[in-house]
Amino acid sequence: MIDKVISIANRIFFSCACILLFLAIWDRILRLFGWSIDWNYEAGRILEFSAILMIFVVALLLRQIREQLKNK
Repeated sequence: MIDKVISIANRIFFSCACILLFLAIWDRILRLFGWSIDWNYEAGRILEFSAILMIFVVALLLRQIREQLKNK
């Protein structure tokens, strides 16, 4: 049961991180042309949020690997 929850959390965090990465890159490209997306954060801060989510994904994956190695 907990493995399914962790797997779903991994997928959600990874998807959110990819979306945030895309938005940060898109905002940076738009700023080259003088436009921007109206939000409270700059592209660099959005990129940081994406990296934080990726760290959680890696931590959860390492936890799953450790549990599988423990069972063998």
